Amino acid sequence: MTPTRTTHPKGVNNPRGLKDIPFALPEVTKEQRAHALKIANALAKHYPDAHCELTFTNPHELLIATILSAQSTDAGVNKATPGLFKAFKNPAAYAKSTPEKIQPYIKTIGLFRNKSKSIHESMTRIVEHYDGNVPNTMEDLITLRGVARKTANVVLGNCFDVQDGITVDTHVQRLVWRWGILDEPKANTTLIEKTLMALFPRSRWSTLGHSMVIHGRYNCTARPNCTHEHQICTKFGVNCDKPYNKSKL
Repeated sequence: MTPTRTTHPKGVNNPRGLKDIPFALPEVTKEQRAHALKIANALAKHYPDAHCELTFTNPHELLIATILSAQSTDAGVNKATPGLFKAFKNPAAYAKSTPEKIQPYIKTIGLFRNKSKSIHESMTRIVEHYDGNVPNTMEDLITLRGVARKTANVVLGNCFDVQDGITVDTHVQRLVWRWGILDEPKANTTLIEKTLMALFPRSRWSTLGHSMVIHGRYNCTARPNCTHEHQICTKFGVNCDKPYNKSKL
């Protein structure tokens, strides 16, 4: 069941359809929204099948995979999770286990010890407070260890079709600058997400995030030898020809 949207005191001045967002969004012009829509349409045209590249079959698996993906690649996570998911069938199985027993399944992933604790504690809370079911609201998800807005957005959009935000990773950070959406390459993820939410139609937030990640991962990369010859780059990439220093983010 999709959570009911009610006006939030901090979102009361947001545009119609966004007043439930628990923070104020930046003001944007009609021209900026129209330009953003052109970008969204171009992404949809070139990446009609864009989707989350983490492998999962249910909400708790995606939640765990997303926790594991922090500072790690999706490919690396997908190599580790089949064994993990086979050993632990549901949140209760993780809750009954220990971080030490989870670690052997994820030791190929960076920060695996800390992530094992996040998995164990988040699954335990799900069992104790949510009857073993992954919650479907931002407010509840971010109470779980290892879960902030980025992870919550991934789970909400892909498992519950809840559009409460836009996932911002390093690819999205890079593209927002290259497309001139924000002029500051050091813009933080909070500002980026708020700006994208103000610009793009809410119904497309989840798919937009996926298509941006795909474009950044495979066609508009951070590598110095990226030629930026893709049609989206040539049409919208006002900064694609400028050096991009990832460390500035």
